[in-house]
Amino acid sequence: MLLSQDTYKKIDREVAKFPPDQKQSAVMAALAIAQDEKGWLAPETLQDVADYLGMPAIAVQEVATFYNMYNTKPVGKHKISICTNLPCQLSGGERAAAHLKHKLGIDYRETTADGQFTLVEGECMGACGDAPVLLVDNKRMCSWMSNDKIDGLLAELSEAAPK
Repeated sequence: MLLSQDTYKKIDREVAKFPPDQKQSAVMAALAIAQDEKGWLAPETLQDVADYLGMPAIAVQEVATFYNMYNTKPVGKHKISICTNLPCQLSGGERAAAHLKHKLGIDYRETTADGQFTLVEGECMGACGDAPVLLVDNKRMCSWMSNDKIDGLLAELSEAAPK
């Protein structure tokens, strides 16, 4: 067993939401829970989730590589996704991306040298009217991200980092 007992308990709660013969229906939740513990989904973690849910490892890998909220490579302590779909691009997304790249000194799919931030392109986040939109650590939506708001967010996330 690769994951902690607490993580398996959380996965069991998700599995219980489905009929006993459909455990695999909990794969997305199981991957998110495993990623919360490990930080990313290494091949051995994908295999462990597959074994735990009784499904082929390739099926778990297909899910993990299809959705961009799953990290199949190591990422920084904070992953910042910026919506790059057209409505956001036309409403300040391109400016916000340029500002983030400049402030962090990285491009998309890169991590800062200190391991604090990874920047990725995101698909539509369903908040076109709030553009530009960022998603932090797959859980926190940030709307109307001006350069000042981006600077504040980066400062907040940096302060939250253990010294």
